[in-house]
Amino acid sequence: MMKKPCLLRRIYDFYAEGFRNMTIGKTLWLIIIIKLFIIFAILRLFFFPNHLKEHAAKGGEADYVAGEIIDR
Repeated sequence: MMKKPCLLRRIYDFYAEGFRNMTIGKTLWLIIIIKLFIIFAILRLFFFPNHLKEHAAKGGEADYVAGEIIDR
């Protein structure tokens, strides 16, 4: 009688085997990873500047945030 592997091992084997048998899926995953890199790395540099670094003094970030919350 064979012993059943643990649940985590069976889940890992399920997904690993499915990914191994993919053909077009690997290309789609590559596209997803590239898009995520563009969203979080490239766009962040140009459209989301570090507002806190520009307006708060070094070490006074908490006071700046508290003041902005109270004033609004």
